Amino acid sequence: MTTLVEQLRAAGCVFAEEEADLLAAAARDGGHLAELAARRVGGEPLEHVVGWAEFCGLRMEVGAGAFVPRRRTEFLVREAVALARPGAVVLDLCCGVGALGAAVAARVPGGVELHAADIDPAALAYARRNVAPYGGSVWEGDLYGPLPESLRGRVDVLVVNAPYVPTEEIGFMPSEARDHEPLVSLDGGADGLDIHRRVAAGALPWLAPGGHLLIETSARQCPSTAAALTSGGLKTRVATSEEYYATVVIAAA
Repeated sequence: MTTLVEQLRAAGCVFAEEEADLLAAAARDGGHLAELAARRVGGEPLEHVVGWAEFCGLRMEVGAGAFVPRRRTEFLVREAVALARPGAVVLDLCCGVGALGAAVAARVPGGVELHAADIDPAALAYARRNVAPYGGSVWEGDLYGPLPESLRGRVDVLVVNAPYVPTEEIGFMPSEARDHEPLVSLDGGADGLDIHRRVAAGALPWLAPGGHLLIETSARQCPSTAAALTSGGLKTRVATSEEYYATVVIAAA
């Protein structure tokens, strides 16, 4: 184990001891451990190597080619849970591996009717497993396109972590993200808000009366994200967290 810790430190892993423990726990035997260690030293995200990411205290299945849920997005979950009543219809749009929806469902007393949608079939393979404990349904396609008509006008809480990194800034992201996560989950277009504007333009018909849309953005971009939602017929407010270094625009129907 000491050798593994040294290998991880040499590769630049700040929390080498903790990572070594996680790799050892995930390994079937010594040969498998060496394989996992080589992948991590080679730059793969730890979550891809071990097959799961911790999010809101839950284990979310992830793997190669999938976006890894970030800790800052736990703030969005906290805000969503505060707005969700028992039995609420919750839609996780641009869901990736379904972490947001699953975490909200896990925290609402009495449970929710959970739906998750994304354009990436690789991510949805994980999402199906992550939302299954909560009876979640998964829909594959572009934004609202694959959703069943039975959801129209019924969504109480719509949570969105769409890509919002401007195209020209992708190159400044950590290599773990830009080299190992799909571009479709990172690239938000020229100003980072292409998907935000599309989400905002199509949201109102899907929200129930009094329903809410919560979307993660950056402090710099939040005025533009909020403006897009206002243009979509929604009333907006901004929530921020110094603890999570997170910004969420909350819009009400």
